[in-house]
Amino acid sequence: MSGSNGRTIWHTLGVSLWIGCAVVGCHSNSVPKTRQLPKHCEIELDQLKILSDIEISRDDPLLKELVNLRKEVRSTLKLPKATRPVTVYLFRDESRYMQYMQERHPTLPARRAFFIGTPKELMVYAYWGEKTMEDLRHEYTHGVLHASLKTVPLWLDEGLAEYFEVAPEQPVGLNRDHAENLAISIQNGWRPDLRRLEQIEDVSQMQRADYQEAWAWIHYLLQGTPDGSQILTEYLKTLHAATHAPSFASRVLNDQPASGDRLTTHIAALNTQIMQTGYVVPPPQ
Repeated sequence: MSGSNGRTIWHTLGVSLWIGCAVVGCHSNSVPKTRQLPKHCEIELDQLKILSDIEISRDDPLLKELVNLRKEVRSTLKLPKATRPVTVYLFRDESRYMQYMQERHPTLPARRAFFIGTPKELMVYAYWGEKTMEDLRHEYTHGVLHASLKTVPLWLDEGLAEYFEVAPEQPVGLNRDHAENLAISIQNGWRPDLRRLEQIEDVSQMQRADYQEAWAWIHYLLQGTPDGSQILTEYLKTLHAATHAPSFASRVLNDQPASGDRLTTHIAALNTQIMQTGYVVPPPQ
């Protein structure tokens, strides 16, 4: 399951993704029937393919943001070169999207958007609406990860998607709701437990608190501790070839035995800074 705000993911083995621009073109045929995938307009940006019920252009801000997101994810995480494309299906509205998903994927819960991976294709399903860009940032992050890595632990997949779904005009990776809710939980005695988190392998077991903690670990590693980014990117390198993910908690706790306490301090300070100024605590130098 992807996203604590109403999205879902089904995992598969990913292999690749890169960048470029080549428009395939927009078709003049009528809007597809409910049971059909969007195909009125088709645009390819290297290994990102968009198929939409509504005509869009290569210069559409949505496409530019997805291309920039892919660059950001790959650069931040130092992902290995990808060769597998991600296809995004954009339905004209929620009604057609829900009807299609119920017909073709009746066992899936009702969600605004999905990332579904199979051995043949990495797919994002979404519809045009107020939350389209937020949903696509989250789900497409899943696609970028699975296109480059053979396996991605559930907590890591969701934590990274929560981190990168934040709009570019906002402070990098700052999910304010998560920070505020976790700060309250910390005051009530909550403490992070990465070993417990990484044992969750079924999306049906992921609760809102788990998404929040997954995001917190990513934010802490990338912005709250000097060695965190290196620890994370080195672990991701192992996932490029590994069919079974080794324990990340063991690596973190070995390098930083007090990482749990440091994470709570980071989140508490982050929330205080948000309340006082609205700005993010600067990363450690």
